[in-house]
Order: sequence, then structure tokens, then C-alpha cells
Amino acid sequence: MKKPFEYLSELLAEDMDAVNTLIKQRMASEHAPRIPEITAHLVEAGGKRLRPLLTLASAKMCGYDGPYHVHLAATVEFIHTATLLHDDVVDESNLRRGRKTANLLWDNKSSVLVGDYLFSRSFQLMVETGSLRILDILANASATIAEGEVLQLTAAQDTNTTEDIYFQVIRGKTAALFAAATEVGGVIASAPENQITALNTYGDALGISFQIVDDLLDYGGASQSLGKNTGDDFREGKLTLPVIKAIAKATSDERKFWDRVIVKGDQNDGDLEHAMELLQNHGTLEETRDAALYWGNKAKSALEVLPKSEIRDLLSDLADFVVNRAV
Repeated sequence: MKKPFEYLSELLAEDMDAVNTLIKQRMASEHAPRIPEITAHLVEAGGKRLRPLLTLASAKMCGYDGPYHVHLAATVEFIHTATLLHDDVVDESNLRRGRKTANLLWDNKSSVLVGDYLFSRSFQLMVETGSLRILDILANASATIAEGEVLQLTAAQDTNTTEDIYFQVIRGKTAALFAAATEVGGVIASAPENQITALNTYGDALGISFQIVDDLLDYGGASQSLGKNTGDDFREGKLTLPVIKAIAKATSDERKFWDRVIVKGDQNDGDLEHAMELLQNHGTLEETRDAALYWGNKAKSALEVLPKSEIRDLLSDLADFVVNRAV
């Protein structure tokens, strides 16, 4: 059975083709062939192209018939790709979308610099729309993403990290770009302000539920569906929502375990399995699913002020799909 984003891809196939063409044109470099080599490795690795799809869908749903939704969709994908290149360096990751990461195949320096290049390209694209408001939205999103990544870095391996800090992190590193992707679609279409606000709310809530589910799947998802290895977050000492909830309920002995494996990074065979057992015992996996469901429902509710259409129905189905990955 087809997934909602696959139906969206079919419905917006012509626009997505234009986005892909524009991406290939703008990731070219006359003087530095390594730029298109690295970018192509990541861009052509597949992926759902979810963020640019959200921009195209939002613009179309609001009645836009001009050319610049394509520029904005490419902008969003460039920002996303740049953050992935940087993230893999920071996280010292070896696998992305089921393939070896660029920093592993080339080196960290190349990944960082090509990421910078893509950020620069994204700003060139968004300026071409001629909208200062759109530039403001996407520039703010880019700053928020970077802020979220730095906050995650400072909160990492700190077992005093709270749920509030966790949500600040994921709102920055994931939800900010989802929200910007949907909001600029409404802005370029000159939609009414209540619809633009609703699109921002939808993207924000969808992004939060998306990240919560990703964090949940790390403690029970298949590596093929995740594009990473199950347990990567645990091995990297990341404090995601299931673990934060478990630490809050931990006994003194359990707290010592979390301090050893997360703070000290002293992990032995069987520690991942023990961690998953603690998450089960304290019911934090189920609580995390409930949180994802809450944000998924919030995303769906936001759509109610948007014009009724096939696209709106698919965006609602997409919110269900994101959460149902964890069921």
C-alpha cells in the first residue's frame, strides 16, 4: 500500500521534477568538482524529499500558480542537506540513508565546507523570490537549526537534561525546518494570515512528532527503515525522550547505570539490551508514543482552516503515517 508522501510525490511529480532539476543545476561548481560529487552522494541517496514536498504541497493547497515554490522547495532541501553533512561530522556517523556518509567516504573538512556551500546556495535561491518575509522566515529557521544543534551538543551526556530542553532541541534541529517549509508555501501563495499561521503550526507539530518517533524507533526500529543502526543514539550517548523519562523514574542503581553508559560512555556488551529493558519497565516507550500521537493530532487539527482538497487530506494522512511508524 502506498504511503501518504508517495501519493504526494505522484500528485506533485511535475513540480518535484522541476525541483530536482534546479537542485542539480545549483549544486554544480565550475571550480570545485568535489562539491557536486559530495552533494550528489547525499541528494541522490534517495530519501523521501519530505521537506520540499511540504513546501510544494502548501503552495498548491493555497492556490499558488507561479514558479517560485520550486525555488523554495529546492532551498529547503539544500538547507536540510547542509545540516545532514554537518550533523554526520559532529556525530561521527558512518551511515546515512543506508549508505556510507560523506565524511567517511571523503573527509570531515570536505563535508563541512560543502555544507557551507549548500547553505550559501540556499540563500541565493530564496533571495530570487523577491520576498523579504520569506527570507526572514528561512533565515530564522537556519539560525534556529544551528542553535538546536549547539544546545544538543551542550546537553549531550548530561543526565540532568529535562524534557523541556529535549523539546527545545528537537524544535530547533527538526521542527524549525518543517515549519518554515510549510509556512513559506503559504506566504508565496499570498494566503490569508490565519492559513499561514496554521501551516506553520502544522509543520512545527509534524516535525516534533517526526523526531520523537525517530528517537523511539532507535530503541526498536529496523536499521533498513531508519537508515541508521538501531541503538545508535544509545551508543552516542544521546539523551532522547524515552531515556530522559526513564532517568526521571530511575532508582539509585539505575541512575548509576545511566551515568556509566551515558555520562562516562563506558558501555559493555548487553548494556543496550538492559537500557531497553529499563525503558520497558518504566513504560517510557509507551509514554513517548503518546507524546508523538499528541503532536501528530495537533498537526492534523491545524489543517482544518486550510481549503479542503486532496492535498489537505494527504497532509493529514501524513501526520498519521509519521506516528504510526512507531505503533
